Formats: sequence, structure tokens, C-alpha cells
Amino acid sequence: MSNADLRKQCHTFFSSSAPRSAAQDFAAMAAWCETNDIQHDSYGEGALIQDFENKVAGLLGFEAARFLITGTMAQTIALRIACQDKNSRLVALHPTAHILRHESSNYQLLDHFKVLNVGSPFRPWTADDLKAVPDRLGAALYELPMREIGGQLPAWEQLEAVKQYCREKNIHLHMDGARLWEAAAGYGQPLASVAAGFDSAYVSLYKGIGGLGGAMLLGTQEFIDRATEWMKRMGGNVYQRSPYVVAAAMQFDEKLARMPAYLQRTRELYQLLARYPHWQVNPRQPHCNMLHLYLPVDREAANTARDQLAREHGVWLFGRASDAALPQQSYIEWYVGEALLSLSDQQVVTALDQFQALLSAAG
Repeated sequence: MSNADLRKQCHTFFSSSAPRSAAQDFAAMAAWCETNDIQHDSYGEGALIQDFENKVAGLLGFEAARFLITGTMAQTIALRIACQDKNSRLVALHPTAHILRHESSNYQLLDHFKVLNVGSPFRPWTADDLKAVPDRLGAALYELPMREIGGQLPAWEQLEAVKQYCREKNIHLHMDGARLWEAAAGYGQPLASVAAGFDSAYVSLYKGIGGLGGAMLLGTQEFIDRATEWMKRMGGNVYQRSPYVVAAAMQFDEKLARMPAYLQRTRELYQLLARYPHWQVNPRQPHCNMLHLYLPVDREAANTARDQLAREHGVWLFGRASDAALPQQSYIEWYVGEALLSLSDQQVVTALDQFQALLSAAG
């Protein structure tokens, strides 16, 4: 049985919500469109998409925003333009940046820009890390929060120091804000305060918002106008973007309002995880509503226990386990959202006890 089929048979979910059918999603979108008299856009022109772009730009304190079909496209365009403006093709990236981990070396093979690693692979990077780079940088990318290290955030003072240094050295500071909504809740700051000091930003319309896909790129009006031309050059000028925009816009306000509750549930989850001394949590205290949980078994054993828990108890605990640095160790990622918010502490503990028993049997 495939993971997708096994997951469909479950009734309880931790890190993701219960699967929804395409028919359910499209029915909800149709009802919202009917209520709000929504019309399709044509190549991005139309009240639906332009109003939503203006809304997101206003929330983050930027002059303009543009919908793009993927974050991968948004970020390569942003950094390419930034390097042109600064007359340097060097971009500082954390070793765990999405561009390095998940984009098949597009920046290199498509000749967008060149990359220098900055900071430790296990911690958010700081202004001092940037100062240690002797080369003249065109741009620096900061991911908030940093997904590959458990959703860590730099301390607010550290982030402000990065912004100040980039201003002083005329380095274009770009935000990978795929999970900015979660970061703002983690900081307890308005979105515009977190984004202030960044020259451009990308935000996802599906990761925390729950849309079908798509992204927004934000910056000055002149920057966005140039980015729009690059979007066309890279094949992103989709005829009708309304399905993606509707799927995000219809639940955007509600999802943003729920972020503080997700963070509070994460804090409560950490207290429950203290019952399991052989498991280790990264970060040690929650920075936002996501975390990595390290287990004392290898990846195959963790995935096998997940599948057994699903078959025997109807609980889907995580998407997949990944290899850790040490042998006989693995880690999983949890995003704390509606699924965990709907479970009582006792339901959580019961499922974790069952999972621990399965891991012990595997060991």
C-alpha cells in the first residue's frame, strides 16, 4: 500500500490535516467565488489578483507585489535582479537554503548568480558571519524561519543587526518568507515589522495558508515591474491565475489569525514531549509552530513504525523520517496546525505512547 493510500485510511493526523478531495476543495472555492462575485483574471489582470497583491504588499509594508506560480521562480528572479543592480553576482546563502537543497542547481546551470555559503549549517546566520565574507556581495538571502534546522529563528536583535549591516554595505537583503506568517507569530511582531529592512521578499500561498500553490514576490514598484518581465521570460506568465489566488485569498485572513494559536499549541506539545527522554527536539524551545524531533532509530525503522501506527491505530504521525548525522538516529518534522490543535493532550500522549512502543520493539 502506498503512503498516500495508507494516509487516507487514517482518522487522526499530527503534522498535517486530513486529506481533502479535489471535489471538496473546488466546491469550497466555487461557493466563495459565488458569494464574492469573483471573475477570472487574464494574464494577471483583474480585480481578484490585483486586489490580493495590493493586500499582501500592504501587510508587509512593500510598494508592490506580484503573484508568481512558484517560489523557486520568485527567488531566482529576485536575486538575479538584485545582483544586476549591485554589480556583483555573489549571493550569500545559508548552507540549508532551499535554493541549494531543493532546486537542482538552477541558479548555477541557468547562470542566474553565484553562491557563497554563510554561517553554520546548524544555526541561523548572523551579521558577524556576513562580515567574515571578504568578497563584495550583491545580495544575501535570509530564510525566516529556517525550515531545515527545525524552524529556528535568529534572535530579533541578531536579525536587526543583519539588516543594518546590509544597509551599510549596500547588500540587497532578500527574505525567503515561505513561512513568514509563522515567523511573525514566533517573534510576536507585525508582518511589516519583520519585513522592514528587507529589500525584497517572497511568501508562499500554500505552505501556511493552505492554498493550491503559488507565491508572491514583493519589493519596490520598479523592482516588481522588472521581475514581471523576467517572469514572462522564464515561462511563468500563466493565462489564468484565479484558481491559485482564490484558494489562498478565501482563507488568508483566517489562517493568519490562527498563527498565535498554533504557536501556543506548539509550546504545549513541547511540554508533552518532555515525557519521552530518549527523543530530542530541535530547537530546544519553540521558535515558531514547527520543529524537528530526533529519534533513536534509523530512518527505515522510524518509517516502518509510522506505517504500523497508521495500520493498527489509524494515526498518521509524520510525512517521512530523514537520516540524521549519527548512525541509528533519524529525525522527523512536525508542523503544528489545525490537526494538532484539534487533539486533546490525552489523544496526543496516547498516540506518542503507541509510537514509542513500536520504536522500542524495532530497536
